[in-house]
This record gives sequence, structure tokens and C-alpha cells, in this order.
Amino acid sequence: MAPSKPLTFQFGDDGLVPNSALPVIVYEGALDLSHSGDPAAAIEALFRTNGWGRDLWRNGVYPFVHYHAMIHEALGIARGHARVQLGGHQGQVFNFKAGDVAILPAGTGHQRLFASDDCLVVGGYPPEGTYNLCRGDNPAERDKALQTIPRVPLPTSDPVLGASGGLTDVWTR
Repeated sequence: MAPSKPLTFQFGDDGLVPNSALPVIVYEGALDLSHSGDPAAAIEALFRTNGWGRDLWRNGVYPFVHYHAMIHEALGIARGHARVQLGGHQGQVFNFKAGDVAILPAGTGHQRLFASDDCLVVGGYPPEGTYNLCRGDNPAERDKALQTIPRVPLPTSDPVLGASGGLTDVWTR
């Protein structure tokens, strides 16, 4: 099953969460996980194959607004479903289900509003950048993030489509 065409969403600076000049990319149904014995492993394999296998993790999305000012992040829903707000305190709510993937450019605020009991998220990062966690509640933190976000290198591949398509076509500076 081929992933859906990527959807893009733009979020502006809300005064605490800077967000990004680059759009969030969402693939609805990036993978058909209905017959997978280990759906998280399937997402991890996809991310690794496409150069987003750095520091993979399995868990959920934090229930508080946060962002990463020094690295981009991919989130793949392995099991269950979740309602996640992207774009910071005043952002947009998304209902993600198993097989969906969201790619968050550095600075994009996100938080879990709800998750099913069986929800499992796989996160991954491109080789470029440094992981950090910003809470979106400190003006000094935001001011520093405004300096680092534009310097985060653009990835050379999309975690779903690889070297051609998706963010490689959409993310330009």
C-alpha cells in the first residue's frame, strides 16, 4: 500500500512556541500495519531505511506542550490512536491512527491531548541536529530557539518516501 499524498500544515509563532517556517508534513496511512506482528518494528524499519533511524524510541507523546529547537522529529503511530495538538498552545488538533506519520520541523509545538490505552508511538530523527526539549512556557527559551531553529540542517530524505518526495520537495529555505 502506497502512502497517501503528504498533507502540509503551517503554524505561526504563538509568542511562546516559535513553530517553524517549514510546514508540518502528515501522511495518513503511511503504512498498512493491519497484518504486522510488530507494527513498531515496521515503522522503525521504514525510518531506518529512509535515514531517520537515529535515537529511535517507542512510547507516547508528552501530555504537555513541548518542542525541539535543534532537531526535526518524525512520529509514527504503531498501535491505537491519539489526539495530538500540533502548533503550540493555539495549534490544530489531529486525530492520528495506526499507520499515520507526522514529520515535525524543529520548533513545532506538540502535545498529546488523548491516547487510547493501546497507543504506541515510534519517534525518530535524521542524522543532523541535536536533541533538546523545550517546554514552550519560557520567553527566554523561545528567544534562544529563534536563533537555533533556522540553523537546523534540512534532512536529505523523508522518513516515509526516502530521498525523493515529501519533505525533500516541500522543505526549502
